[in-house]
Amino acid sequence: MNRIHNFSAGPGVLPLEVLEEARDEMLSYKDAGASVIEISHRSRQYTEIADSATQLLKGLLGLGDDWNVLFLQGGASMQFYQVPLNFLGPDNVADYVDTGAWSKKAIAEAGAVGRVHIAATSAEAGYSEIPEAEEWKITDDAVYLHYTSNNTIFGTQYHFRPPTDVALVCDASSDFLCRPTNTSGHGLIYAGAQKNLGPAGVTVVLVNNSFLETRKKELPSMLDYGTHVSKLFNTPPVFAVYLVEKVLRWLHGLGGLEAMETRNVEKAAVLYERIDRNDFYRGTATTDSRSLMNVTFRLPSEELEADFIKEAMDAGLAALKGHRSVGGIRASIYNACDPSSVAVLVSFMDEFENANG
Repeated sequence: MNRIHNFSAGPGVLPLEVLEEARDEMLSYKDAGASVIEISHRSRQYTEIADSATQLLKGLLGLGDDWNVLFLQGGASMQFYQVPLNFLGPDNVADYVDTGAWSKKAIAEAGAVGRVHIAATSAEAGYSEIPEAEEWKITDDAVYLHYTSNNTIFGTQYHFRPPTDVALVCDASSDFLCRPTNTSGHGLIYAGAQKNLGPAGVTVVLVNNSFLETRKKELPSMLDYGTHVSKLFNTPPVFAVYLVEKVLRWLHGLGGLEAMETRNVEKAAVLYERIDRNDFYRGTATTDSRSLMNVTFRLPSEELEADFIKEAMDAGLAALKGHRSVGGIRASIYNACDPSSVAVLVSFMDEFENANG
């Protein structure tokens, strides 16, 4: 087996021990006598998996009984529409913070449902930063404020709580469970699993009961959060939830979110230190907005960047090409990215600069 050092922005790297455990259980899951991808979503075995994933997630985040955990489909892109459909009416307004491509998509979907107010934006700065809290223009009677906690394309991340008293809605897709999360003031948090939590195909939605009660009436059944809170309405993505449960147990085994934050801070510090050492590599995000998950940087020329990506791949360092909309280099160092992979990347960066600097 020859596994690469995987810096993919998503779907991202998963813990090796989780993949090995899934491999060993693939043909027959526990006492089911069949693969987990073959059993009923209403079977005892799957119910135990989903219940375990729910309790593990609540334990990691310190959530009480006033929070509901849903495993839905459609990705974060579905949530861009489902959130305003449930909570934004024709006579009220929702605040949105524009920090990049995914928040812009969320804003567009919400605008098709109701009135949207842009409370802050970093567009003029090329999305290289999170807008300073003092600059935000909050709507006092907004039904919620939506923000994207981490921006995969531009390599920025919130390091403060949004300054508002209205209910917070967070798209946490690309930094979910990378560190302890203060859920206070949040009505809903959603995250596509394919970065830090599992494979593509399932989206975790956390919704608070008090916020849930403010949703509109007569919603389409499939898009009504209340439908999924009340019962298992349709066939869930069984295999994806099965892997999410294993990743959550892996997180608990490492020591929880405090331990994961320490690990992620140390990984990011090693890589950013190398970028900042001289002018050959140049970080694209402002220092106080830098992401722990997606490290973005440029080289002196696009030609050198193309060489860097090709030679890195030849050396077993994969998926370092920046998003097609911005170019450059991006190393996604999600939870399951081992510190040893970052060390190998830094060593390669040294060698590449020595040869081309």
